[in-house]
Amino acid sequence: MKPKNIFKYLMVAFFAIHLLGSCSSDTEAEQKFDKTPVERINEQKTELSTALLSSEFGWKAVYFTDDTQLGGFTHLFKFSADGKVQMASDFDADTATYESTYSIALGSTVSLLFDSYNRIHLLSDSNSYPTTALRGKGYLGDFQFLYYGQENGDLLFKSNRLVRDVRFVKATAQDWANLPKNLITEQNVIGGIERPLFRVLEINDGTVIKKYDFGFSPVTRFSSSKSIDVNSSEVISMGVGYTPTSIVVSPAVTVGGQSLKEFVYNDADGSFKATGTGGVTATIKYSNAPLVLNDDYKIVLPGKVYSRFGYYPDDFTADASTNSKLFQAEIDKINANLPAGQYLTSVQLYLNHSLGNFIYYTFVGRGALQHFVDVQEDAVGKKIILKHKSWNGNTTVSTPAFLAGFDKYLMDVNGIYVKKESFKLYYSNTVYTFTSSSSPFRMTTWQLN
Repeated sequence: MKPKNIFKYLMVAFFAIHLLGSCSSDTEAEQKFDKTPVERINEQKTELSTALLSSEFGWKAVYFTDDTQLGGFTHLFKFSADGKVQMASDFDADTATYESTYSIALGSTVSLLFDSYNRIHLLSDSNSYPTTALRGKGYLGDFQFLYYGQENGDLLFKSNRLVRDVRFVKATAQDWANLPKNLITEQNVIGGIERPLFRVLEINDGTVIKKYDFGFSPVTRFSSSKSIDVNSSEVISMGVGYTPTSIVVSPAVTVGGQSLKEFVYNDADGSFKATGTGGVTATIKYSNAPLVLNDDYKIVLPGKVYSRFGYYPDDFTADASTNSKLFQAEIDKINANLPAGQYLTSVQLYLNHSLGNFIYYTFVGRGALQHFVDVQEDAVGKKIILKHKSWNGNTTVSTPAFLAGFDKYLMDVNGIYVKKESFKLYYSNTVYTFTSSSSPFRMTTWQLN
């Protein structure tokens, strides 16, 4: 055969093969797109409907509505084919199960809609908000979740409001039975009345240990921990969710390139510990003294300008998370030991006043009491020590019995830590805390002048 003819046949064969390949690709594409958008959405709807009913004990989700400022809330769901859902949550002390309705909504994608009121709606109620910054916004929660498929048996959603990832995992009978134990874990995070008030978040990457001043707000379930290194401005922030035996955090804490999400509780010392590999750990544990001592106490030393600080049981200072349980219990004891119709209205500290230094107690139903004191400096411990002088100027009068339990903590012979806080309590006044160095007693006040 002549070379010219050989070339001609080769070209024909090449185009024939190319044509067959094109037809095959077109056929595959047609198979992929042989369904209309409506048909594909209906398939998704069927898939989700089937999945919701497939778990014997329903589903569990730890819902972090916004882990830049709020923690996680555990919800349990048990769906039925008639559009009913049984639901429980650890949003508050009510962990009972309630029935409501749900539906599969169709739009640009398929979504799960909780269309009648139940526990999930507590997070979207604009009238219920944990901080003034979230006034009118609630807990930023949602009750409609966009469906994005499945992964390893879990159902993947995004919240409709803030488009946050929400994962439903198969629940167990124990999840339902043990849900109230989440609230015990919550109290362990807050800390018992006899636990120290200072905490450290200790990060160990296997070679180097870093420490952070652990801070936690129970009302938002959110933690911000500042590095105690004076040369560092690093802050580790994370939302906190509860399990019966641990806390889960979002975002995860990254240590040595590892992501740590679960901190297991140790009742012996009150610590929570997350463990990785190769010696990597993150531990939240107690400290008997502040991690960083400061000079904030010097504002009240003799010779300084007059300063007044006030705590008010019926105002925003009473809501501060920095008030300790012991302090709150002692406030309650004062009122319990007063005659009917009488109660405490303020505890104020007048320091470097023209009349001297005194603790000023005011009441409804009885006259105010002034406990005059001397102020001494503990320069090494960076504390103040309040020394008794008199009650209302009378050096022979003893401490009133109904105030004795409370007042003794402010008169701690080992001193009081004074801290200027970075947060505000509704008003623009600077917030100061006064903490006993020998006990978990801490009072939160406004600076009033």
